[in-house]
Amino acid sequence: MQPSFFQDAAKASSSPAIKPPADLAAPLAARLRPTTFGEFIGQEHLLGPGKVLRTAVETRQLGSLVLWGPPGTGKTTLAMLLIRLLDLETHSLSAVTAGVTELRKVIEAAQRARQARRRTALIVDEIHRWNKAQQDALLPSVEEGLITLLGLTSENPYFDLVPALRSRLRILRLEPLRPDHVHAILERALAEPSHGLGRVGCTVEPAAMELLVQTSGGDARLALNGLEAAAALAITGEGDARIAVATVEEALQRRNVRYDRAGDDHYQTISAFIKSVRGSDPDAAIFWLAKMLAAGEEARFIARRIVILASEDVGNADPQALVLAEAAARAVEHIGMPEAQLILAQATTYLATAPKSNAAAKALWTAQAAIQRGATLEVPLHLRNASFGGAGGLGYGEGYEYTHDYEEDDPRRYRQRHLPSGVEGPFYKPTEHGFEATIRHCLARIRQIRDRDGGTGRPGDGA
Repeated sequence: MQPSFFQDAAKASSSPAIKPPADLAAPLAARLRPTTFGEFIGQEHLLGPGKVLRTAVETRQLGSLVLWGPPGTGKTTLAMLLIRLLDLETHSLSAVTAGVTELRKVIEAAQRARQARRRTALIVDEIHRWNKAQQDALLPSVEEGLITLLGLTSENPYFDLVPALRSRLRILRLEPLRPDHVHAILERALAEPSHGLGRVGCTVEPAAMELLVQTSGGDARLALNGLEAAAALAITGEGDARIAVATVEEALQRRNVRYDRAGDDHYQTISAFIKSVRGSDPDAAIFWLAKMLAAGEEARFIARRIVILASEDVGNADPQALVLAEAAARAVEHIGMPEAQLILAQATTYLATAPKSNAAAKALWTAQAAIQRGATLEVPLHLRNASFGGAGGLGYGEGYEYTHDYEEDDPRRYRQRHLPSGVEGPFYKPTEHGFEATIRHCLARIRQIRDRDGGTGRPGDGA
């Protein structure tokens, strides 16, 4: 529902209404672009009563902001509606084609508008593509309020915007549309008589509608493009246009997976993959692997992450995991795609179902933390290399006890100190998971032998 405030403000605005393209040859998604907030669907977390963007408009305190979200979630439309609502003079630039020269022309126009007591807004599409120099050129105008910036980006602005500009902006995240949102948009497209498909009397079977909704991935533009393509296939000579599942499948051919190998989707998807393997969920791990493969992610990148996972998250709970992961990485390099995806699937499911332990990694992190806190780093004299001339005179190697001189159950085999003075363990604390339970048992036995007959030993070897 369109909030009453938005209705009243729209009526009062002197800015021209947003008009869809008159050309029916334009894409359906362009023809159906919302012209009022009443037609805008989704993003209630920003536009609902008491929410951040609704409040900003109600108080006329919009300020410069970045609308960040996946394609087809309404970034451009929302920017246009906000600017019309607040009655701002508007300039638009694409960061793909425009640079500092075009930006300076906008700034000059904004200065003239200020003299006429008019406020200026600048919409910058794909703002993440501007380099540091271009962003710095924009900074003074945003800081002094000469320009109200509305940046649009599908990439994480925390990665791509320079801190100085980012600190002067409000970053608002748009989420993929819910299935019910996409369904409502498609129904509107089917019913709209002038710019939509109402003029040709399209009908969509429920299963076909569900397929359009599910394959859109929350992208309204993708859903409308699919509907338009399906309608074109379904129209017969008599003007009947009944869209069935087979029609949608033919129109879509292959689902377009939203994914940028250098952007936010890349990082978020590999994060989900790693956490699924770590969480022993092979179904989720395979799903995220399938998404990456469908999007064309580099197989070698996935293989490298699998090798790291084998060590960090499986570790000594299953020492074979690292062997298999490394073998998989070599095989991927040797075999290549598409067969390499089978190797990745095998390694993924093995790691996801393997017993887990990060005890080895935690041992390293704990030791590193001890070093950062100022632990002594000098190698004890008895552990130093005494094989070069003059080493003996320096006391190197003096007092070292050769481990193999003692039987396995002799306490002297384990009493020798190997840490610097003042540094105490344990750093490695094996778990009870998988093979690491065997390691834990061995360490407990060593401690028992070392401490036999009143031996002093070192505290806690992690058993």
